Formats: sequence, C-alpha cells, structure tokens
Amino acid sequence: MTAHAIGELLAFLVLLTLLAVPLGALFARALGPAAMPSTPERWLYRVAGVDPAEEMKWTRYAGAVLLFNLFGGLLVYAIQRLQSSLPLNPGGLGGVEPGIAWNTAVSFATNTNWQAYGGETTMSHFTQMAALTVQNFVSAATGLAVLMALIRGLTRTTAFDEGSAPAGTPGPRIGNFWVDLTRSTLLLLPLATLWALVLVAEGTPQTLEARTTAALVEGGGQQSLAVGPVASQVAIKQLGTNGGGFFNVNSAHPLENPTPMSNTLEVLAIVLLGAALCFTFGHLVKDRRQGWALYAAMLAIFVPVTLVGLWSELKGVPALEALGVDPSQGHLEGKEARFGVVSSVIWSTVTTAASNGSVNAMHDSFTPLAGMMPLWLMQLGEIIFGGVGSGLYGILLYVMVAVFISGLLVGRTPEYLGKKIEAREMKLASLGILLPAASVLLGTALASATQAGTSPLGNPGAHGFSEMLYAFTSGSNNNGSAFGGLTASGTFYTVAIGTVMLIGRYWVIVPVLALAGSLAGKRRVPSSAGTLPTHTPLFVALLVGTIVLVGALTFIPALALGPIVEHLQMTGVTP
Repeated sequence: MTAHAIGELLAFLVLLTLLAVPLGALFARALGPAAMPSTPERWLYRVAGVDPAEEMKWTRYAGAVLLFNLFGGLLVYAIQRLQSSLPLNPGGLGGVEPGIAWNTAVSFATNTNWQAYGGETTMSHFTQMAALTVQNFVSAATGLAVLMALIRGLTRTTAFDEGSAPAGTPGPRIGNFWVDLTRSTLLLLPLATLWALVLVAEGTPQTLEARTTAALVEGGGQQSLAVGPVASQVAIKQLGTNGGGFFNVNSAHPLENPTPMSNTLEVLAIVLLGAALCFTFGHLVKDRRQGWALYAAMLAIFVPVTLVGLWSELKGVPALEALGVDPSQGHLEGKEARFGVVSSVIWSTVTTAASNGSVNAMHDSFTPLAGMMPLWLMQLGEIIFGGVGSGLYGILLYVMVAVFISGLLVGRTPEYLGKKIEAREMKLASLGILLPAASVLLGTALASATQAGTSPLGNPGAHGFSEMLYAFTSGSNNNGSAFGGLTASGTFYTVAIGTVMLIGRYWVIVPVLALAGSLAGKRRVPSSAGTLPTHTPLFVALLVGTIVLVGALTFIPALALGPIVEHLQMTGVTP
C-alpha cells in the first residue's frame, strides 16, 4: 500500500463529504413536507390529472410504482424492436432481437443497466435517448420516491399528518407517488444537465452524427469513430446510479471518459446522491445525527473494502513476477493506462458500493481478492451508498434488524425514531434483505448445474464460477457490472438475469412500501432511559456488525468456491 493510494482515497472521501452535506440539505428542502409545487410541477399535474394533495395507502402507492415501471419497460422494449423504423438512426441499425430487447427493457426499468449488447453497434440515437436515457432518470426517481415514502412512515405521528385522504378510506397514508416521482425527476434534470455540460467541456461528444474521423497519431491516415449523444447519457448514468454506457466498454472508453478530470467527476457522481441522501434523512427526521450515523456506517465498510482491493492490486501477481514483470506499478492487466491501478480500484468499489455498475477497468482481470471486494459489496444489498433512494432504504432495513437485536438483548420492545419495531416490521425487513440474496444463490446454482449456464464461460474452474456468481449478484442487486469473461447474450442468461433483476428491484420495493405503511400507522413512543440511541458510535458498530454478519453467513460459502480458492491457487496454496 502506497501513500499515494491512501492519499487519493482520502481526498476522494473528503470531497464527497463536502459536496454531500449541502446537497443533502437541498434535497430535504425540495422533497420535504414544506416543499411547495413549482410552476413546472403544477403544469405537469394538470396535464396528467393528478391531485397533488391526495395521499395514498401503501398498497395504492406500490401499485402506482409497479404500473409506471411496467409501462416504462414495455415502451423501452417497443422502441428497441421498432428502432429501424424510428428517426435518429444515422447508422441504419436494425431492430434489437427479442431476447436482448426484453433483457435491456427490464435492466433499465429496474435501474440495473446490465448490458448484454454493444451500445454503439446495437442501439440507435433515438433508442439511446428516448428509451435508455429517459429510464435513467425515472428509474432513479422511482427509488427516491420509495425512500420518501419510507421516511414519511418513520416521521408521521398519526396517519394524516400531511396531505389529505378521500373520505371513507381509513388507513395510514405515505404520500403520492406521482408527486414524489415528478419532484425527484425535476431535481435530477438540472444536476444532470450541469454534469453533461462539464463532460462536454472535457471532450465527451454530444452530437446527432453517427461517426466522426480522427487523425492517427502514428502512421498517418484516419480512423472512423462512433459518436452520438454521449454526454447527456453519461451524466445521468452516473448521477442516477444507472451505469449503462453509450459504448461497449463503458467508462473505459476514451470518448465516454476522456480525461483524468472527467474520471474524477464521474466517479464522484456515482456516490454523490447516495451519500447526500443520508443527510437528507437527518434533516427530514429532525435529527441530523441520524444521517451522520448512517453515513459513518457506510464509510466503516467502504474504506476497509477499498483498502483490501488496493493492497491486492498493488501487490501484483506472483506468476507474472516470476516471468520478470515489474511489480512496482501493480497489476495492470485490464486497466486503462490513463488511469492506472489506484483510480481503477477506487472506481470498482465505488461503482459496486453504489448500484451503478459502470466501469473504467475490466473487473474480470482483477486479482481474486480485488475482484471479490466489488462482488461482496453488491452481495450486501447495494446499501453502502447504494442507488438513488434504494441504497438508503436498503440500509434502513438493516437498521430495523439491528434495533430488533438490541431490543432482544436488553429485554425491551425495539424502537427506531420513536416507532416500535415489531414482528410485522421484522418480517418485511427480512424479506427485503433475503429475497435478493436467495435469487443470487439459486440463480448461480442453476447456472452451475446446466450446460446452458456453463458453456458461455470464458474461464474454467474457480474463476469461471466467479463469473457466474458475479453475474447473478450484479443482476439481483441491480448493479449491472460484470466479469467480462462471461458471454451473457444467449437465451439462458438473458432470461435468468432479467428474472433476478425483477426480483432484486420489486421484491424489495414492495416490502419497503409495506413497511412504510405499517410504520405510518403507529403512534410515536416517547423515549426513555431504556431507549437505545441510534446516533451513537455504539449503534454504528452494531449496525456494521449486523450488515457484515448477514453478508458473511449468506455468501462466504459461495465466495469460498470462487475468489477465495482462486486466491489460494494464485499464491501457490493448493486448497
């Protein structure tokens, strides 16, 4: 481990915190109970026929989420299939074949952005903009809306503290999905526009042309390069923790990520909103210490994982050293020479701590332990920063488990922010945590046991198993990154990964909204001497221990068959 590596990581975290704190306060003002509808909002509500004062029960809210996402997915599918007949197709690309179109529609609707295709050779400009970029906005906004519903469940002391409900329909209300979706989208738009303009200034293309030419540095002549509306998609793919690249090699492409400055801006954007929402949470629950406690718990896991990855990549590979490769620069296979080892490793943990999945290096080429760190971050449920909204409501499920455990230890009914956490809440939190984990393990087991699952592997043995495990982990936890040695464009993986993406997104959202409805109907319990403070270092340690323990018990056996045994083989220890 070098001083340069530690310094770069520390500088990144300091910059992230300095930006996240004020941005979190801005989001709290824009999305909180005191927010007033803006002029664009009021116009959109009138056009859509939405009454912004009407509140929804959790079942209706969940139905609106599912209906909106179903419609979005069908629209993305239709645009892909019909793109040969649609405008803005300067490359003359044909319609996307049904399996890939279905997988991509599910992928972008669920905020996963798993790509079983090459973007510049498969998708027209119209598809990139009207289908994929639009979903980058609204899928992120959906996660943010669900988070706001859960926060209302935690903060309301009666069923109708805010808004109104139709007469004759008793029950707790958690807000209006259409209002939350609209406000969230209108918040993301100016941020993404600003980020896109900066990327254009750094050299990222933004054009409706299909190709351009560039002079070769050596040997003379010219090279034809694919271009398009790249900057607008890259900005929201990072800020919205989407991750789907315009080009096949994603942010390792010199036009998608042209300079060290663009690299810094993009990796910062990946976790910026996830970090900021911790502080938004603190403002909205009227106790900023709660937000800092969640942020500290995230850092307590993120920093050690990143350091392990840096140590493993900078240490190098013994077999290559024996061939005379200089280990002083670290393990450079699969890395962009422009960025080097340190930046590549930081990006790998950032993109998998958030549910982003964009890459500036090939994770398949990492050393086993460095490849295991992103894998394990995803397996924790994409809660360390996580997706926009989804990361925070994911870690709040672990908070429910942690306070329940603490309540059992002291013989007191568990409480969080004045709300009792009882059997119903624990069942819902457990469903949200365990269903994605089950889909990872069952999907990997099915792939391992079938010819359709093993034949697309690029490598045998432990690394091949890691490729399968990574694919199902990435899909089920809505990340989208991959170990590139696996060919995932065949029928088995397009169907299987598409299925686990649906489980990982909506089988978590529905329990979270049910939890919000349950909490909204509870009276606030005054704190007493027996109440566990949830803003202290002790609780942060308890929360981190709960997260690590659940992750270890669930996934260590699978990791032992893949990256752990591969590391032992690499270092000369035969398991």
